Amino acid sequence: MLTIKVIKEQPEEVIARLGVKHFDARESVARITELDAQRRSAQQTMDASLQEQKQLAKQIGEKMKSGDKAAGEALRAQVQKLKEQSSEAEESKKQAEESIRQLLLTIPNMPHESVPEGKGAEDNVCIKTGGTMPQLSQDNKLPHWDLAKKYDLIDFELGVKISGAGFPVYKGRGARLQRALINYFLDKAIAAGFQEVEPPYVVNGDSGYGTGQLPDKEGQMYFAPADNLYLIPTAEVPVTNMYRDVILEESQLPIKNVAYSACFRREAGSYGKDVRGLNRLHQFNKVEIVCIDTPERSYATLDSMVSYVQGLVEELGLPWRILRLCGGDISFTSALTFDFEVFSAAQERWLEVSSVSNFESYQANRLKCRYRKDKATELCHTLNGSALALPRIVATILENYQTPEGIIVPEVLRPYTGFDIIN
Repeated sequence: MLTIKVIKEQPEEVIARLGVKHFDARESVARITELDAQRRSAQQTMDASLQEQKQLAKQIGEKMKSGDKAAGEALRAQVQKLKEQSSEAEESKKQAEESIRQLLLTIPNMPHESVPEGKGAEDNVCIKTGGTMPQLSQDNKLPHWDLAKKYDLIDFELGVKISGAGFPVYKGRGARLQRALINYFLDKAIAAGFQEVEPPYVVNGDSGYGTGQLPDKEGQMYFAPADNLYLIPTAEVPVTNMYRDVILEESQLPIKNVAYSACFRREAGSYGKDVRGLNRLHQFNKVEIVCIDTPERSYATLDSMVSYVQGLVEELGLPWRILRLCGGDISFTSALTFDFEVFSAAQERWLEVSSVSNFESYQANRLKCRYRKDKATELCHTLNGSALALPRIVATILENYQTPEGIIVPEVLRPYTGFDIIN
């Protein structure tokens, strides 16, 4: 969340920048400023009361020592009255602090100055493209859900029977392809200097608040009320929360972690052709990279993460493009996001396979993730990215590599699959 310091020192800048996200912050900024004044006034009252109590305590001792008990008792009454006022001030301070916290949770992160204006996905800016578009004949242009059935790779109907729509069952070489991609992505990340971690697939409410899924996306998360736990929508949540309430040494930064996990999303409100097959699921696999760095280096780290993901899609031989998300499409918590999309030749559309984001200090402030610098502590910057999400990667591999003889396996995956073609 945003810091009170930033809001107080740069109120008009905060309002203007959040306007790019189509969020009107003027009322919230004014209310937070008012509540902070109430908090500071209450603190001043408490400090003054404590100081006066100390002075009166000394006078009480002197009166009692001199035998003037009546005067001593009168001073004691004054102290009691001061304590009552101090207690009221403390309660006022607590109420102001809690109101500020609740308000801050509703305010999104400020977008970076490079985030373009725009209302939605149609206004995102393509900054880079690569790869070769596959040429499929009309007789050899099946969508992945038909290819999955033809080669017995994925059973969507069986998933409906077991769980419901959006929970496919991968079989045989389809399951092997999934595992190959997971191992390939993990091995590439480890070779690039990321440390592998294996996080829990459920988190508590504090973790959800720490990375900003709560309260913003509460309705999109699966919730187990008996244990008050949430199924993770991405490994970003548990991995970033490893550093909640932690003070790091500057020498430890940057921290680079990679994690494979299943991901669970309710995807409430999703419908139509865009959700067919693997295009949008309730459960899917993903390899996530998470970085923690200093504010001075975080945007260089973001560039390196974007270059890393670009290398993955290039090695898989998929046509790709990178989009800089506009203000109307960027997430609640992100300051700057680049989406990677790959082209589905059979569906003739671009499919998002990765989002790489810098959250600056927004998550770190919620997490209280700090580092020591010159004997003081400062908030870290947090970043993450999909590297990569599997469903649409599988979909585009199946579609783009289909031939009359079968589906060719990308060369980099063959050491992992143990086969060159699916037929």
